[in-house]
Amino acid sequence: MTWNRKTLLLSAICAAWLVACGVLLNKAPAADGRAGRPQRRAPTTRRARPGKFPMKTYVYKKVGDVEIKADVYRMGTAKNRPVVAWFHGGALINGSRRQIAGDLKALCQKEDYVLVSFDYRLAPEVKLPAIAEDITDAIKWLREKGPELFGADPKRLVISGGSAGGYITMLTGIIVKPRPTALVAYCGYGDVDGPWYAQPSAHYRTRPLVSKEQAYAGVYKGVITQPPKDRQGRNARGRFYLYCRQNGLWPKEVTGFDPATEREKLTPYCPVRNITKDYPPIAMVHGTKDTDVPYEQSAAMAKELKAHGVRHELLTIPNGGHGCRNGDPGTVEKARSAALAFVKEHLSGPKTPKR
Repeated sequence: MTWNRKTLLLSAICAAWLVACGVLLNKAPAADGRAGRPQRRAPTTRRARPGKFPMKTYVYKKVGDVEIKADVYRMGTAKNRPVVAWFHGGALINGSRRQIAGDLKALCQKEDYVLVSFDYRLAPEVKLPAIAEDITDAIKWLREKGPELFGADPKRLVISGGSAGGYITMLTGIIVKPRPTALVAYCGYGDVDGPWYAQPSAHYRTRPLVSKEQAYAGVYKGVITQPPKDRQGRNARGRFYLYCRQNGLWPKEVTGFDPATEREKLTPYCPVRNITKDYPPIAMVHGTKDTDVPYEQSAAMAKELKAHGVRHELLTIPNGGHGCRNGDPGTVEKARSAALAFVKEHLSGPKTPKR
């Protein structure tokens, strides 16, 4: 393999995984308000089959005048097809249902799985309990309406997501009933009140400090499911996230609870403190040098899962950052393939003739 081909392979793999872990397709504004450089759309690491992956948008829930939407991707018209439900990242304050891991999307296209990507209400305009309600309502809608609307088999359901979406994925293992068939979490986290989130981040404090006034310029006055834009049409949410991480305020701003005095109120939203033997099988992908979501978050989940006899796979990327940045391309490819194999294993079942 030539040097150029190696470079292209590394770029393609890492780009797809950055999307999986919740990185926006366009870079958030810098802390001083300057726009970041636009990023090219992350390519899929594998082209499953030629042609477009047909998609239809549905409203799965309304809160007042706000429509909360899901994009459903289907290749064929066969009934009782397995389902992959995807939840985007963005620290629960940012992101969009249009951000889907490229390789997972390609797998669904190739295997004729139903792929459903959900929006949910964003913090801080609403708090974590309301977001969790959206998640359970989303899966309830999929199970009740999916068979008729898009030929879904709700008994074969894998839930997946990256970063905050990885957290949501882990959370579904304790709040969704019946349990999903399996889970795949990229760069996820099992608690929302640990020191990594509740104390100022040394990593983020190396950047220009964001004032409260700058941060709240990106906060809307009503309920939203898409991040607001500033006057120049740019994503206005980046500075708010930086402000929260620089000051250790994310738990209060996003959950509505003080982790120092209301830990018991946060426990129901911390998967790592609620593992039982009935938790679904889960694959977790994480880099050891992740400066946004510490690797220890997935490692702590693995420890609890092992203690309760739950099948799990911790797919480690040595020296990998958030979204596997700087990870060895061979190791990244191996982990990516293992995660997709995990999905296929748990969605296998009686063959349904394709039409």
